[in-house]
Amino acid sequence: MIADEPKMETAADRLAGIRARIAAAAQKAGRGDHITLVAVTKTFGPDAVAPLIAAGQRVFGENRVQEAEAKWPALRAETPDIELHLIGPLQTNKLKQALALFDVIHTLDREKLAAALAAERAHGATLPRLFIQVNTGEEEQKAGVFPREADMFITRCRETHGLAIEGLMCIPPVDDEPALHFALLEKIARRNGLAKLSMGMSADFETAIQFGATHVRVGSALFGNRNQPG
Repeated sequence: MIADEPKMETAADRLAGIRARIAAAAQKAGRGDHITLVAVTKTFGPDAVAPLIAAGQRVFGENRVQEAEAKWPALRAETPDIELHLIGPLQTNKLKQALALFDVIHTLDREKLAAALAAERAHGATLPRLFIQVNTGEEEQKAGVFPREADMFITRCRETHGLAIEGLMCIPPVDDEPALHFALLEKIARRNGLAKLSMGMSADFETAIQFGATHVRVGSALFGNRNQPG
């Protein structure tokens, strides 16, 4: 008798598994609030994304405006309640395109971008929800304001540019203990009255939930390893 072949894990199975882990981490942390799963789809085409949409996932993250422009308009035409988050760096020359595509931007990180957002709003644009990216590891090659500059930048975004800031985002250094960075981001958010924290990826989202993450950005655990860098 030939043994049954093991069942191939589907995208829906992986999604259900991640959701169960999020729920378990939240319960362990004694949290009853909602935690948003941002499914990170960078480098994955519509054929890979469609099964997650069919399984009920509605919040997705992209790193690049150009890739999102090529991928998401058709998908959103079929599923209008999709919410799209920009989780990669935003250049000001791509701002108009980003405003047309994204519901949330996680990577507000400099004065020039804050001023450009305010200018677009003054010309009638509706701004997405905004997170400020904090470079908690002070890595020169990484975007984000340094922690020592975060309070002042948050204040300037609010008072000088009139921007409504929803929360903070960070990406810990690869070789550091992520809990230290999550704790730092939570502390900065708390003293500035910010309720949202975008932190935690495939390898560490459960730790991030312990430190108050409201948005976790999960890609490889849902889609597998990417063929391209990043």
